[in-house]
Amino acid sequence: MEQSNIIVRIATSADFKFAQTITDEMAASAQARGTGIAKRSTEYIQQKMQEGKAVIAVTKDDVWVGFCYIEAWGKEGFVANSGLIVAPEFRKTGIAKQIKKRIFDLSREKYPKAKIFGLTTGLAVMKINSDLGYEPVTYSELTDDENFWAGCKSCVNYDILMSKERKNCMCTAMLYDPADHFEPEETAADFKKHSKQYERFMSIKQSRLIKFLKGKRNDKNKSLLSFFFNL
Repeated sequence: MEQSNIIVRIATSADFKFAQTITDEMAASAQARGTGIAKRSTEYIQQKMQEGKAVIAVTKDDVWVGFCYIEAWGKEGFVANSGLIVAPEFRKTGIAKQIKKRIFDLSREKYPKAKIFGLTTGLAVMKINSDLGYEPVTYSELTDDENFWAGCKSCVNYDILMSKERKNCMCTAMLYDPADHFEPEETAADFKKHSKQYERFMSIKQSRLIKFLKGKRNDKNKSLLSFFFNL
């Protein structure tokens, strides 16, 4: 479907009817990828809509297309743009990038001094984040708010996270610091230049962490992973 038929806007209580579909699609997408996300209830999604801390995409005929929401942590010093999801029939149309851009702008409006971060296992999301000015970072640069990390308990990879003392997991951490950041043009160019390397080290990292969890730690490629993830 053409994007001209799609509206990306701030969600409201009128969008409560989409909450169940959104949570179901989040769970189905995570299962299909074989990776985990922090599960959220329909009530939680509705709360974000009511607070004006979510962005939704719908067609002009009121068909749900995509969604993302804001979470603030560490006394609002950190903000996460979480739960990015697009309906299967609208994927690979560029709508995810539009949603990400709108939720990023909304985060900057509501929390202008906050550091905006994300955790992802997908190279496509890494590219979108890079286009917005995010940079890959170690987990130590993220919030230490216990409530944030408690949200990972519902993730299938939680055992890996805890076995690494919350210093690493299957996800790649990315951060936008309003006080110290490169321009989006620079981070996007850097990602494009090194995208194959990012893809390789993400694959190595995930393989290595799985082996570690199974008690089969392998020191191969340790120097590369140490550089990016401080293992």
